[in-house]
Amino acid sequence: MNDVVETASGKVRGTAVDRVLVFKSIPYAADTAGANRFLPPQPPVSWTGIRDCPDFTGKAPQAGLRPPTRPELEDFSGAADPSPETEDCLTVNVWTPDRETGAKRPVMVWFHGGAFAYGNANSPRTTGSRLAARNDVVVVTVNHRLNIFGHLDLSAVGGEAFRHSGNAGTLDMVAALEWVRDNIAAFGGDSGNVTIFGESGGGAKVSTLLSMPRAKGLFHRAIVQSGAAVRLRTRERALALTECVLRHLGATADTIQSVPVADLLAAIAPAEDALGRPPLPLFDRYPFGPVVDGDVLPAQPFDPVASDICADVPLLIGDMRHETANFLAVVDSVWDRTLTATGMRQRIEAIAGEHTGRVVDLYERLYPGLNPAERLIAATTDCNFRIRSLVLAQRRTALNRGPVWMYSFEWETPVLGGRLKAPHAMDVPFVFNTLDLTNATGGDPGAQALADTMSSVWAAFARNGRPDHPSIPAWPAYDNAVRATLVLDKTCRIENDPRGEERRLWQHITGTE
Repeated sequence: MNDVVETASGKVRGTAVDRVLVFKSIPYAADTAGANRFLPPQPPVSWTGIRDCPDFTGKAPQAGLRPPTRPELEDFSGAADPSPETEDCLTVNVWTPDRETGAKRPVMVWFHGGAFAYGNANSPRTTGSRLAARNDVVVVTVNHRLNIFGHLDLSAVGGEAFRHSGNAGTLDMVAALEWVRDNIAAFGGDSGNVTIFGESGGGAKVSTLLSMPRAKGLFHRAIVQSGAAVRLRTRERALALTECVLRHLGATADTIQSVPVADLLAAIAPAEDALGRPPLPLFDRYPFGPVVDGDVLPAQPFDPVASDICADVPLLIGDMRHETANFLAVVDSVWDRTLTATGMRQRIEAIAGEHTGRVVDLYERLYPGLNPAERLIAATTDCNFRIRSLVLAQRRTALNRGPVWMYSFEWETPVLGGRLKAPHAMDVPFVFNTLDLTNATGGDPGAQALADTMSSVWAAFARNGRPDHPSIPAWPAYDNAVRATLVLDKTCRIENDPRGEERRLWQHITGTE
């Protein structure tokens, strides 16, 4: 197995792991520090000789931005990436079964989660070796700029040079896909068969790329896991947030490129607090995220209709059955299941307002065996995650172009007394078949069987543009009449319009029928 590959910028040497070659932290663009800060990604600096790529060299600055969690959940998802935070973070990691030129394997490009604020492509649970080896695909994971470094819109105060500063991190993703287009054949991949996939914020990144003219043609299938982005920042909110940042820092467009990294990170929370809540909080997300600027992003991705820019691309989309179980775990009364009916109503009222009574009544009627904490998890999962996936799928399907497939992950983990059930992000190691690198399943044999199925189905979709596989029943494409959905559980099955009453209620509340 030849471990040296020649890229457009120079030769790289990989390492053999799990019967594949891995190349870690290959630059796809230049360092973003100094004069490159807030600017579109610049071409990588070429090198001579062979660049050894055995280790992860870093991730985007993000210290202090990951939300707190319970001590019991600290190692639920496995070990954290120990590499340093650095503005020299525009790198890709590549896993390939064989770098044989002309092999033309399907390419699966992963965009990590973290709400455009934190996260990285170097996590053990997203190790690509097993997905690559077991399914004969090439796996690429992407690091890019996040939070204030990727999405501070200086266009109104910094002149032409900063015209795309609000979408710098968005353009990083395009640059990574351009690197794949130009280099992946040397790793045995097919640049004409690229699937982009991601979970949570990574799913929002996939949603964003689906609506970007610059990304058209750089990928050919898409998978959105628990991260549908129906709407992104408006130019008005982006510029207002920038004003809050500059005021907090006492900086200007002329000085902000030299502000220390730690000071920029420390400005995020007070700036977001000063900005206040968005007008549509269930859909307007990511204060520091992509901005609909009429150029990089011509319009909202899926509002009021789906973008037609990449509408022919087959799409697989879905959610976890109990998305908010791990977010709400920080609330002691939810974790220990002592939340009262009054406490549940108060939390629902903060979301549903005048519709609170209808929401509470529906979940009490549909789930009489659940306690108030469990009903709160069910309701907030539906309104914070599922409604966005359903609206995205519904509007994309209405275009009658590329097919859409919908799934629901419902396998429940027995760890921690079963409190989490099927929580947000637990599906990631199932896709990468890295359950043993986490503490999410307690070694349950049913979990490994489902991981084998799920990773195989995802790879089949990447290979053929259809999620057909012997391990699941025939999976019909989604339509707005039947709403066929694959339920991923101990026994996988097809359900039509699962939890339809909840869907109809939240679509009515949000005006998205």
